[in-house]
Amino acid sequence: MKPLRVVENAEELSRIATEEVLRAAGEAIAARGSFFVALAGGSTPRMLYQRLAAAPGVRFRRWQIFFGDERCVPPDHLDSNYRMVKEALLDPAGIPPELVHRIPGEMEPAAAAVQYELELAESFPGAAPRFDLVLLGMGADGHTASLFPGTAALEERERLVRENRVEKLQAWRVTMTLPLLNAARRVIFLVAGSDKAAALRSVLQPAGGMELPPAARVAPVDGSLLWLVDRAAAG
Repeated sequence: MKPLRVVENAEELSRIATEEVLRAAGEAIAARGSFFVALAGGSTPRMLYQRLAAAPGVRFRRWQIFFGDERCVPPDHLDSNYRMVKEALLDPAGIPPELVHRIPGEMEPAAAAVQYELELAESFPGAAPRFDLVLLGMGADGHTASLFPGTAALEERERLVRENRVEKLQAWRVTMTLPLLNAARRVIFLVAGSDKAAALRSVLQPAGGMELPPAARVAPVDGSLLWLVDRAAAG
């Protein structure tokens, strides 16, 4: 059974998630002097980011902020994960731009993926990239980051970032891959809403002979995993 914590609603989820993120940040800064975190997009973590921005005494200048995935749109586009995080966290908290590593969604997808891999290599010199914390969400189809069922990036075993064509959305995405996600010291899934209940069940209680949804394939090799879900998603 995967580590699971069920809370009453989205507000409580954001409160507890804030505590978990600040705990991870404190431990990383104490141990290594900095906190490397990959943020999730979508609507569920917005309240978490707003709480982080308002939290007192956060040592944001010790943070290095990355993104687990991005839509192939400019950074000021309404669909941009970066724009959402900028409005909810980066601007309110006054986090310097040099600490923020966004995926260049306005570039051609394959070029954007290569550039982000290079940025990872520069940010983790002399070592394989390993995040202190990766925040992830999950869609009703079981996708996480932009690793959708049946897509090429889901099967990537070498590269850390890939462009990914999602045919059902008729769109390209750029996403971190399972080798990078599963190298993290800590992974926290944030899942809210009754529309996620069936997918969550398939992750936590997989049926024999059924293909695992992408989110179920996130399993840190040498780290911890927590599913933080509201009661509606828990069914």
